[in-house]
Amino acid sequence: MERRTYSARSQDVTRKWFVVDAEGKTLGRLASAIAATIRGKNKPIYTPHADTGDFVIVVNAEKIKVTGKKEQQHFYYSHSGYPGGLKSTSLQDMRARHPERIIENAVRGMIPRTTLGKAQLKKLKVFVGPAHPHSAQNPAPLQIDDTAARG
Repeated sequence: MERRTYSARSQDVTRKWFVVDAEGKTLGRLASAIAATIRGKNKPIYTPHADTGDFVIVVNAEKIKVTGKKEQQHFYYSHSGYPGGLKSTSLQDMRARHPERIIENAVRGMIPRTTLGKAQLKKLKVFVGPAHPHSAQNPAPLQIDDTAARG
């Protein structure tokens, strides 16, 4: 009997839509669950070189929770490419100006830095507030285990 390794093809994948309310959720735990979902790692047909993931809608991005003193001590950096062009923004300032970018950056750090990773990241939709324009897709709630630290 010969056994073959299963490899998912694009026509085999059925994509679902999930919605997550970020209110009160811890940033890292939420981001890792979202990254696994948009990559398709929670499916039995997961194939590393194919996009088998689902769409994820995140609402109430401004109400995400961070632990410790990260609100003041965590910084996001960007560089213009010119000497002296380093800009830093604290998480507190990012929450005030662009709260959706906090979740986008956290998930981006958990996705491979390849063309496939960029395609998978396009399946993440983050919104400030409880409203989103994707109600026609009938998104199901995504269950996220946000328990205390295990130890």
